[in-house]
Amino acid sequence: MDAIRIVGGAELNGVIPISGAKNAALPLMIAALLTDEELILENLPRLRDVQQLQQILSNHGVSYMIQGKRPGQDSMAGQVVHLQAKEIIDTRAPYDLVSKMRASFWVIGPLLARMGQCEVSLPGGCAIGTRPVDFFIDGLKAMGAEIEIENGYAMAKAPNGLKGGEFTFPRVSVGATHVLMMAASLAKGTMVIKNAAREPEVVDLADCLIAMGAKISGAGTETITIEGVEKLHGARHSVLPDRIETGTYAMAVAMTGGDVLLKGARADLLQSALDTLAKTGTKIETTEEGIRVSRNGTALKAVDVSTQPYPGFPTDLQAQFMALMTMAGGTSTITETIFENRFMHVQELARLGAKIALDGQKAHVTGVETLKGAQVMATDLRASVSLVIAGLVAEGETKVHRVYHLDRGFERLEDKLAACGATVERISA
Repeated sequence: MDAIRIVGGAELNGVIPISGAKNAALPLMIAALLTDEELILENLPRLRDVQQLQQILSNHGVSYMIQGKRPGQDSMAGQVVHLQAKEIIDTRAPYDLVSKMRASFWVIGPLLARMGQCEVSLPGGCAIGTRPVDFFIDGLKAMGAEIEIENGYAMAKAPNGLKGGEFTFPRVSVGATHVLMMAASLAKGTMVIKNAAREPEVVDLADCLIAMGAKISGAGTETITIEGVEKLHGARHSVLPDRIETGTYAMAVAMTGGDVLLKGARADLLQSALDTLAKTGTKIETTEEGIRVSRNGTALKAVDVSTQPYPGFPTDLQAQFMALMTMAGGTSTITETIFENRFMHVQELARLGAKIALDGQKAHVTGVETLKGAQVMATDLRASVSLVIAGLVAEGETKVHRVYHLDRGFERLEDKLAACGATVERISA
C-alpha cells in the first residue's frame, strides 16, 4: 500500500495547475444516463472516484471513451471524456459497486426518470458522518416515485413517470439537490426545489443539463425551478475548476511560506475561504491566470472559523485550515456544523506535535513553535491532505499512510507540490 513521504522545511514557489472539480465531475458523469446521445465532458480530473464511477456507469450500459492528448498539451490538463448511454442495459446498481463510493447512489434519479424503475444499493463512502439518504428518497417520492428499502436496496419505481411538484429540504443537501434536479429534468410538469444547495457544483450541473435541453432556473439560489422536458440530447461541457483543491494548495502555501500561482483557479468559487485565509496574514491576489498566494516572512495569525453551506466556509477545507492553525500565533476555534465525525484528523495532527482540544463540535487549536515529523494515518479524503500540509513544515520526515484516500480527490498531489520545491514523494509502505 502506498504512502506519501515528506521532508518538511521548504517554501513553495512556482505554479500549481488546478484540476477539474471532483464534486462537479461526478454528477456530470451521472447526467449521461439521462440521454441516449453523447455527452462530452472537458477538464475531467484523473481521480480514483472518477475511475470508480466509470465502472459503475459501464454496468448500466454507458460507453466511455477518453480522448487522446493533443500535441503541446499541458501534462496536467484535464481529460476530455465521451460518455453515451445509448441503451440502459441494467437498472440495478449493486452493493459491491455502490458501497465503494457514496456518490454512485445518485444514479437513482436519472435511472428512475428515464427507465421508470431501478434498484440501487444504499451507499458507502467516507466515515465522516451518517449522511442518510432520506432526503433523496423523500424528494423523489414528492415527484410520484414509489420507493421501498429492502435488503439494503432502494427499490424504486414510477410506473406513470415522475411528475412535477414541490419539495423543501429540511436541511441543505448538495447530493440530493443534484439528484432531484436531474430527475426533474425528465419529469412531467414543473418541479420546485426549496432550500436547495447553492454550491457552484450545483450550478455547473444545471449549466450542463441546460446545454442538454433541460429547462432550469434559479440554480445557485435557495429555490430551483425545473420544467420537465420529454427528452434530453447530447452536449459538450467543461468541468469547473476545483475550489477545494484551490483552497487546499492556498493553505499549503500559507503554511510553508513562498509564492505560488494557482493556475486556472477562480476566486469567486471560494471567496469565504480566501477571505478567512487573508486574515491569517496570507496575501491573496486574483490575476487573469488564476489566484496568486504568498506569505513571505509574515507570522501566521490565529483566526476562528465555522463551516457552513455555500457561500460559507466549506466543510471540505476544515481539516486543511486546522493544520494551518497549528502553526499560528494564539488560539483559534474551529466549529464543524456540517458533519458530526469530521475531527478524526485531530489525533493524527497531535502525533506531529499539534496542540488541539476538542469540545463537541468545536476544536480549540493553540499554535506551536514547531511540528515534528512522524508516521500518521489518513482517515478520509480531506483529513489525509491536512496531514500532508502539516508535514510540509514539520521538522524531519513525515509518512502519511493510507493515501488511497488522497487519490479519490487530488490529482497528482505529490507531483504538483514537488514542482514547487517541496520534498515529497510516493513510496511503497
